Amino acid sequence: MSFETIAWQDGKVKMLNQLLLPAEIRYEVYDEFHQVAEAIRKMVIRGAPAIGIAAAMGIAQGAITLPNERTAFLQGLEHINQIMAQTRPTAVNLFWAIDRMKRLVERQIDTLSISDLKDRLVQEAQTILREDIELNRRIGEHGARFVRNGDTILTHCNAGALATGGYGTATAVMRIAAEQGKTIRVLADETRPYLQGARLTAWELMQDGIDVELITDNMAGHFLKSGEVDLCIVGTDRTAANGDVANKIGTYMVALAAHANDIPFYVAAPTSSIDLSLANGDSIPIEERSAEEVTRIGNTPIAPHGARARHVAFDVTPARYVTAIITENGIASPPYPFTLAPLVQHNNK
Repeated sequence: MSFETIAWQDGKVKMLNQLLLPAEIRYEVYDEFHQVAEAIRKMVIRGAPAIGIAAAMGIAQGAITLPNERTAFLQGLEHINQIMAQTRPTAVNLFWAIDRMKRLVERQIDTLSISDLKDRLVQEAQTILREDIELNRRIGEHGARFVRNGDTILTHCNAGALATGGYGTATAVMRIAAEQGKTIRVLADETRPYLQGARLTAWELMQDGIDVELITDNMAGHFLKSGEVDLCIVGTDRTAANGDVANKIGTYMVALAAHANDIPFYVAAPTSSIDLSLANGDSIPIEERSAEEVTRIGNTPIAPHGARARHVAFDVTPARYVTAIITENGIASPPYPFTLAPLVQHNNK
């Protein structure tokens, strides 16, 4: 890959502006944590793992500016955490990253000076980025076993390097399969209303020389029924303990069509996106965004003035439609209440 999604540079957070792709490749550099939070909220950066990394870097950035007096530091840090937590409610990686930074402080507040603790928070944010890239590759290595030479893969939204620290989750499977010498073809749903498939997934795969064709969202069922698709691979923003999967709106329809046509439907999920505290997908908070994101593409209106619209940003695919969940620690198969937990707990060994 010839681009970075996010980086830490001398106390500043650098992000590739995904709102401008593919027309313009522009990096934004943010000086303080409020700007990072707003970039997450406005989807300058998006994708559950990338959101978590950005939040961790924003917390570290904000912590640097806080007083070195213990009480004032802890109060200020909690304020920063609360602002980050309000940005994107569905992506569990956001809260995973906030909790990870909190735990670091709780473990070391009595043994390190506040100045040293600030340095440790900066190091931790960069560690989260580095670990994400490494685990994405492991997801790809586990998932590539499901891809045969000559397969056509259908994917929805963008679960690529742009949605992570680098390399991607669903696209990691495609990249590893290609590295193994397998010839693959990808059908990428455009993914309205933000067009992540059209603007981001197609762009990424083209950068890597992977054969990709863009289709509109309402073509997916046709291609699944026609026999052109061998398997589906998508990412996830949050997966419940029973295997219910929250992903970008429209994923559920793809899963239904795949199930109806006996096409395997795989989910690539870093364990940081698996929320064992939720019994099922009914408890996953679903973000609803501005209706203007539906009635416009960019700044161009596509609906009559005053038309009412809704933008539910995610849907939940029930576990019964998920063939397997691919993590960095291995594959979870049904029944998920028994196979997901050991993969998540593996990280604590």
